[in-house]
Amino acid sequence: MKKFAFLFALAAILVSCHTPEAQPFTVIPMPNSVEMGQGVFKVAGADIYVEEALPAEVLAVAERFADRMAVVSGRENKISRADAGQKIRVILNSNLGPEAYALQATPDVMVIEASEFPGFLYAFETLKQMLPAEVYGSSRAKADWVVPAVSIVDEPRFAYRGVHLDVARHFFSVEEVKRYIDIMTVYKLNRFHFHLTDDQGWRVEIKSYPKLTEIGAWRSGTCIQKDFESNDGIRHGGFYSQEELRDIVAYAAERNITIIPEIDLPGHMLAALASYPELGCTGGPYEVRTCWGISRDILCAGNDDVYKFLEAVLAEVMEIFPSEYIHIGGDECFGGRRDKGKPIPWDSCPKCAARMKELGIKPGPEARHLLQNYVTARVQDFLLEHGRKVIGWDEILEGDLKPGATIMSWRGIDGGVKAAAKGFDVIMSPNKYMYIDYYQSQEIDKEPFAIGGHLPVEKVYGYEPFEGMEDGSEDHILGVQCNLWTEYVATPEHLEYMLLPRMCAESEVAWCDADRKDFTRFNESLDHAFRMFDVMGYNYCLDIRCLIGLDRIPARTSEQLEDYLTNGKK
Repeated sequence: MKKFAFLFALAAILVSCHTPEAQPFTVIPMPNSVEMGQGVFKVAGADIYVEEALPAEVLAVAERFADRMAVVSGRENKISRADAGQKIRVILNSNLGPEAYALQATPDVMVIEASEFPGFLYAFETLKQMLPAEVYGSSRAKADWVVPAVSIVDEPRFAYRGVHLDVARHFFSVEEVKRYIDIMTVYKLNRFHFHLTDDQGWRVEIKSYPKLTEIGAWRSGTCIQKDFESNDGIRHGGFYSQEELRDIVAYAAERNITIIPEIDLPGHMLAALASYPELGCTGGPYEVRTCWGISRDILCAGNDDVYKFLEAVLAEVMEIFPSEYIHIGGDECFGGRRDKGKPIPWDSCPKCAARMKELGIKPGPEARHLLQNYVTARVQDFLLEHGRKVIGWDEILEGDLKPGATIMSWRGIDGGVKAAAKGFDVIMSPNKYMYIDYYQSQEIDKEPFAIGGHLPVEKVYGYEPFEGMEDGSEDHILGVQCNLWTEYVATPEHLEYMLLPRMCAESEVAWCDADRKDFTRFNESLDHAFRMFDVMGYNYCLDIRCLIGLDRIPARTSEQLEDYLTNGKK
């Protein structure tokens, strides 16, 4: 009995002598100013003072952090508005920019400062990344809940830090969209480009045009990989109710993420034409597209009912989404690269011909672009009347674009360079660097099936958004965005695999000053990121050198695709 008591006492002494150790500083995106100090600050159980002058949304961020710490550490971080010498102090500093923050930790106290809600949010996101990865879990974990003594002053390089998700080709649930938003929050991305409509599906409820979701939200099947003549025979579709979308918008806003909806027009509208064939030049019949690629069917630019339709749709979209920008697509209106010069319905439509005559548009190679400029301008004016701005893919720059539009450059960097030189604001999203539906390895037999291309993490990380810009035009670059198209991405696991860790690389392109980027440091930081993903249950590319565990990517739920991964070699 005495021996047992001795051993118990010895164990207690050893536990009490354990010195908590902070993990290495591996925050992504790396803050722009970091000075390491001596010692550690104990986070678990540290009471939090949130200055009375700070709004309720900042208090909510602190409360979410405290709730998480209670779950994972078992200790309470009490929050108070009264200044009583608490260990974590959240204080207003009006000298900092709207998304900037300062975080100073000593062994005795941590001080978090910002001028607005986004800065406070990002300070707590940085704090979480400095803690053990288990902070992102849902159960109590044995860990040293400390961070290193450190002084951080940080703010983003670009105001627009975007990620895109295509839900038109494959539909993803509300909860899956929220998981997408959650991981964006971790990496301080603040614009979610929601691609809601396309030839293969219409995903937003429009009450004034109910057939858009009764008919346009569903297709009769999907082609198998790149065999465009095939059809798996499985009805696919879905849509978000307006109430569901408002819930997603509110969820994102709590995390400083603005959702930019896209209603692609006047092309990529086959799902709408299948619902309302009178909006096309030929009157149909049309069918929601079951294969990938681009339909040459297009909204009739000479039909006044088309503009009534677009204004009604956009009016309801604006009621749901409070974002400054509405994305109107504008890409590939006349088919894809292989369709160049081929006839489209506009060429033989009497109504379109009458509209071009009315506008003084003469026949010729520019006629299509000038007619599209007219469609864009009408939509742009309507949105402007409601206090909104237009974003369009770089094709809208062709012809004679009305001032005030913002260009999203996707066909390389040239569209962005040209637009900025002309005085248009630009978001850089070049497919060469920012299309994360491309393969991550050149050894495609080790990858899940993808659209093609090759975009490893290193290449994403190496992108410089001012590349090729004329002197003085750089101020027109609002930021960057990576795009995740889902023609060949049918499951949440596959979606996450394509996203991570390439989104981490994009976050540093968007956030870090160019001279703060360091791929060796970033690569080492991914070890902690991978532990975080494991705790949160996200799928990801296991090794950025593409030594990939294929068993992490499940096959599609389809008898025709039971060999989905192995067939990806084709």
